[in-house]
Amino acid sequence: MSRAEDQQAIALAGLFQAASLVEQIATRGMVPQNSFETSLASLFVTSPDTTEEIYGGVHDLPINLSQGFRGLNELLDKSKAEQNQDVIRYGLSIIHLERKLNKRPDLLQNIGERIDKIIQQARYFAEEGTDLKDNPAAFTHPTVIANLASLYQDTLSTFSFRIQVTGEPRHLQNAENAAKIRALLLAGIRAAMLWRQVGGKRWHLLFFKSRLRPSVKQIMGHH
Repeated sequence: MSRAEDQQAIALAGLFQAASLVEQIATRGMVPQNSFETSLASLFVTSPDTTEEIYGGVHDLPINLSQGFRGLNELLDKSKAEQNQDVIRYGLSIIHLERKLNKRPDLLQNIGERIDKIIQQARYFAEEGTDLKDNPAAFTHPTVIANLASLYQDTLSTFSFRIQVTGEPRHLQNAENAAKIRALLLAGIRAAMLWRQVGGKRWHLLFFKSRLRPSVKQIMGHH
């Protein structure tokens, strides 16, 4: 297994985890807390030494990204892929939007500066005297989520291309759910950016099975 393919598998698992959580909020109004914390915490790992570190480190990766890896496995399975049309659509839309964002250094800088401010804020919600890394719940504090959502609205929502989220109106019209969805889309963009940085290209998705299935199996096997 090449290191690049492992990193691409991790980044895509991060991306499809965010897409899968968006779909769950839109249709059911709830998500598994650990997966949600992992996805949002990834936005705050600004200078990681390894790709694994963005999602909690090698040891916890199979647990933290279990939803994302399950999503990837289902994508590789045609019969299940048909049941997950929305998740696939969100994932591909996130990749498309990230490519547009990549051409806007002004917006990228704005996002970076605002994430730094939100990190300072998240520190208020962490247990005193502990490292933010050990407090992923701080990143899912309603105030932090609301700020991530408004960051998404002020930047990514300004593009003519929008990600259309479909689901149960009662869940989508709930303000907290809407904020969670925007924060997760931002986490998806972070993963798409990472995927591109570690050499992921859109045409790779066509050869997804042969390229990435071994990496997915190997990483899940660490569990």
